[in-house]
Amino acid sequence: MTVTNLEQHAYTLEALRKKKGFICDMDGVIYHGNLLLPGVREFVDFLKRENKKFLFLTNSSERAPKELQQKLERLGLEVDEKHFYTSALSTAAFLKQQCPGGSAYVIGEPGLVGALYEAGFTMNEVNPDYVVMGETHAYSFEKIERAVQLVRAGAKLIGTNPDLTGPVEGGIVPACKALMSPIELATGRQAYYLGKPNPLMMRHGLSLLGVSPEECAIIGDRMDTDIVAGVECGIDTVLVLSGVTTEHEMRKFPYRPRYVLSGVGDIAPKSAPAKKK
Repeated sequence: MTVTNLEQHAYTLEALRKKKGFICDMDGVIYHGNLLLPGVREFVDFLKRENKKFLFLTNSSERAPKELQQKLERLGLEVDEKHFYTSALSTAAFLKQQCPGGSAYVIGEPGLVGALYEAGFTMNEVNPDYVVMGETHAYSFEKIERAVQLVRAGAKLIGTNPDLTGPVEGGIVPACKALMSPIELATGRQAYYLGKPNPLMMRHGLSLLGVSPEECAIIGDRMDTDIVAGVECGIDTVLVLSGVTTEHEMRKFPYRPRYVLSGVGDIAPKSAPAKKK
């Protein structure tokens, strides 16, 4: 375990544990694919025991909060559905505000499609207001070709998040921005990306928790989304080395996380404090 700035009292692990709220990434922090990471159970127990306000804020757009809740349940963790917020929900909220009752051509999974339906959007392959890209296992040249045609005809281009890769049990896979790149290159248009580090998603996360930036910490495995989001929003940052970023790669960035930990298990005290009689 490494903790940066330990010589400064304000940034000890004890200070981190006293935070009122925690915004936590999922992929690479809580699990890899269907593998629960070490220390996660202890970390979640700590959050519940200390009555912390916490939110799993994920850039993945594939699953709805209920599905994420059920996935953690299958992995042996009981977490209420209210503790989840996704880039699909952030994207849907943004589009509802920008174009109420609009339509979209979507390349993505049910979590994204469902969020857009809930926001009042319809699916449209002919003349949509937006082309929306999220993570998907149904990626094809036919869909990319159609998306390019629609963007060239005037549809605006939206990405659920700017992640290039995502961690899985066997390594990493292409994520939203990598999947989006052929459309951007072929049309000469740049997508607008929701999800971290977009401040819209961060502000919504803080609002859901009901805490100020100073009372919160953000935990993630990516310097270019989780950590920069915290830096730009004035939230203390925790980089865990259980995902895509190594300590060596971290040092290439011009900004630094406040804490660098091996995993979220480092945050939980090794044993619960004894109860006062």
